[in-house]
Amino acid sequence: MPRLLRRSPLLALLSLALLVLMPEHRAKAEPSFSVTAPHLTVSLLVPPAEIYPGQTFTAGLDFRLEQGWHVYWINAGDSGEPPAITWKLPSGITAGAMQFPPPKRLPLGPLMDFGYENEVVFPIPMRVAADFHPSQPEATLAAHITWLVCRAVCIPGKADLALTRSALATAPASPTSDSTAQSLIARFQAQLPKPLPSSDTAIFSSTPKSFLLNVTGTKNASAQFFPLDETVIANAAPQPPVATSKGVQLTLTKDENLQAPPQKLNGLLELADGTAYEIHATPGIIAAATTNTAPSGGSSGFLGAAGLAFIGGILLNLMPCVFPVLFIKGLALVQSSQHERHRLRAHGWVYTLGILVSFWVVVAVLIVLRAAGRQLGWGFQFQSPTFLALMAMLLFFLGLALAGQFEIGLSLTSAGGSLAQKQGYAGSFFTGVLAMVVATPCTAPFMGAAIGYALAHSAWVSFAVFSALALGLALPYLALSYFPGWARVLPKPGAWMEVLKQAVSIPIFATVIWLVWVFTQLAGTTALMGLLAAFLLLAIAGWFLGRWPGKAGATTMAVVFLSGAIATPIWSVRTFGVPPQPVSAQSAPGSQLPAPGSAWEPFTPTLLAQSRAQGKPVFVDFTASWCLSCQVNERLILRRADVEQRLRDSGAVLLRADWTNQDPDITQTLAALGRSGVPTYALYPADPSAPAHVLPEVLTPGIVLDALAALPKPQQQTAAAGTE
Repeated sequence: MPRLLRRSPLLALLSLALLVLMPEHRAKAEPSFSVTAPHLTVSLLVPPAEIYPGQTFTAGLDFRLEQGWHVYWINAGDSGEPPAITWKLPSGITAGAMQFPPPKRLPLGPLMDFGYENEVVFPIPMRVAADFHPSQPEATLAAHITWLVCRAVCIPGKADLALTRSALATAPASPTSDSTAQSLIARFQAQLPKPLPSSDTAIFSSTPKSFLLNVTGTKNASAQFFPLDETVIANAAPQPPVATSKGVQLTLTKDENLQAPPQKLNGLLELADGTAYEIHATPGIIAAATTNTAPSGGSSGFLGAAGLAFIGGILLNLMPCVFPVLFIKGLALVQSSQHERHRLRAHGWVYTLGILVSFWVVVAVLIVLRAAGRQLGWGFQFQSPTFLALMAMLLFFLGLALAGQFEIGLSLTSAGGSLAQKQGYAGSFFTGVLAMVVATPCTAPFMGAAIGYALAHSAWVSFAVFSALALGLALPYLALSYFPGWARVLPKPGAWMEVLKQAVSIPIFATVIWLVWVFTQLAGTTALMGLLAAFLLLAIAGWFLGRWPGKAGATTMAVVFLSGAIATPIWSVRTFGVPPQPVSAQSAPGSQLPAPGSAWEPFTPTLLAQSRAQGKPVFVDFTASWCLSCQVNERLILRRADVEQRLRDSGAVLLRADWTNQDPDITQTLAALGRSGVPTYALYPADPSAPAHVLPEVLTPGIVLDALAALPKPQQQTAAAGTE
């Protein structure tokens, strides 16, 4: 019993002891069709009364078990062995493989077995050859049976069973059979897994911790997967199902001993109504599962998602992460307000093009990486310390220029002057790129559902929805540039503009502080020294540009220091950076992890499933250190005394899903909610079959309190649980 020894040594030792100290059940001197052994009765079922040439029929092996005892499926799970049969048949009679009905999940402590309780019949197809010539008037069908029956301990057993039937040289005019045995076999035969229809598909993708299994053709979201192969998935782990537009998606936790993803994921998928399908899933591209929290998949769903994305893009201009760039563009409009109308419009469209192109690049990267099996969402680049360092350096250098250390003019953002005629359009384009880049850590209202919809559908849908988002982000500046009458209300250029330009550096430097804080949480304090050294090198480069403007030697020295500034944090991250860790292991100061004694617990899919299985509702805060909207919601809403008190009194389990570092479990859970970014807030009812309620991205106390008020009272939940 190698599985028993490998998976459950204590059970194995007890079983072996019983094997030595207790005699196995042995058949009587004359084999019988039924034997009563410890904790079960096993019977051989052969319905036909006559055996004749060309005949096909189904025999059966019937196990009737005492309460609480079980035998095993073909893959027994974490311990055990399935029943086996060895036939001794007359010449011309052959038996097919024993067939296994869908099993039950049988938990035992931290282990999970797959097997049968009460009664199970294993159908066995039989065939009689066309040239069957009986030498005796009766044919004896004999079989040697072995099994393992378990409860708290396991007892091996074996028996020899036999049945005699009339042997005929030709088929009788009116064949007879045992109707009781035939109906019993037929009942379990009807439960056997069916082949997946050719019109349906089963594919899976691999993440660092789990498999995503997607099966089309079933509209039943309640399903469970039983693996045919050992040590592929963690048998005891929850398998949260999510309804998709065409079927069902399961998240299967990988077995800790799995070395490499399998070529196929073999098993059976059992639905809530008892229907089971044979699954031989092949690797493929898995789209994020969508529930009824996301727009529908038709044309109205696409138009709705595009509309939400457009509105979200407009509101994104008000997010604190985009505000510094709008300051710069506003300053450019002030300087450009006296110039030709066509030039203003041209710069508005170039700025819009910069936003569009940068959005398209990010969406293309997302689609390519997802096709390769990566689980990524909106704002994924802010999970990279190297990207954060480069962004902080770019804004720091821009802030030095705006503060007056050196003069790069307003050519990056303006639409006037001789310098703008040469570089202004490039400046407007890359300012649009900058606006998109600093916008990605935020999810504006209405954006969450739209982004989740886009990333769950085809590439052209993703590009179309993100294009609508980009146009919304570009609209305010584009409108001002397109209607010069609005620009004329702005003050005339003058000396005050220098003061305004220097004032703009304040929010720029504030953004740099935030990026440095996020960088430290991802890379650690040792790598921070490299970023601070890069700031020093940038300041020296700026000093050369400001002290000797336009001089070739100064420009050369500035380029040298700029090159060193770029290389320093990259080297520091690779040399001293802290590797990404699971949420439960992170402890960086200021991280989103709950403090000791906090009512919030770190999120895991297992904890979410266990809490709901225990009849508890769950409130999940999907957040990240680099998400400013998340910080605002947390500090102004979730930490309010009345909201905190109501969260505690609701009886809900409070989980915080920290997405600062990439976490495939969080990404998959967001996808199941129809979301691909943070902030996201989900309230899961205690009923595991009920869908989650997703709250808006911008919270108010009333939104949270109303959602909690809709939950059953704790005493009602307790009463309901007691009734069950």
